[in-house]
Amino acid sequence: MPTDASVAPAPDASDTGLGYDAKPYLPSRGGLPSLRRAAADCRGCPLFRDATQTVFGAGPTRARLMLVGEQPGDQEDVKGEPFVGPAGQLLRRALGEAGLGDEDAYFTNVVKHFKFTPAPRGKRRIHKAPSLREMTACRPWLVEEIGLVAPEVLVVLGGTAGKALLGSSFRVGERRGVLLPMPDPATGEESGAAPGQLLATVHPSAVLRADDRDAAFAGLVADLSVAATVLE
Repeated sequence: MPTDASVAPAPDASDTGLGYDAKPYLPSRGGLPSLRRAAADCRGCPLFRDATQTVFGAGPTRARLMLVGEQPGDQEDVKGEPFVGPAGQLLRRALGEAGLGDEDAYFTNVVKHFKFTPAPRGKRRIHKAPSLREMTACRPWLVEEIGLVAPEVLVVLGGTAGKALLGSSFRVGERRGVLLPMPDPATGEESGAAPGQLLATVHPSAVLRADDRDAAFAGLVADLSVAATVLE
């Protein structure tokens, strides 16, 4: 039998991500720069193991407009910035056509690490939707971001972002393009107590996958135009 000295200690759950909770990694004080530095070392769920890096939000503190998507994609994972791939480029074009092109927005995602599965052949990495457990584990970062940015309009892009902020019953098709009271980021309750308003729309990647891309893009622009009326 091996001696006690030869037996490797079991890994701590917080080191492997099996604790599924980002809260222990949050800094006790500081603004967005402090939050971003802390997130770079997050081990709050197992997604950090395969991702290249944490992809935290980008944009000014106190931005009037904040946009929240699901998770970083392949290009975002490599570059370390949110919404820099094809979906991000389409989103910025839609913002411009909606009259929000000059708005200095804050971009982020519910989940901060890229979740993927390798393609059967080649090196391509295929996006895989985060689980509810992974989304819940990462949610404390988003709650802190919303509190620090305090946007006038928070745009949720797609079902994952909507469920993270409004609960599991959220459906984009039922609530898109309508201004809603800002939910309490910590509880998801639509009490109206938090400043600002929320607007739901589709994720730009859904536009890229649509059979009628022109119609889907026009719908995204129409939704974002509602946000523009608030920020005039």
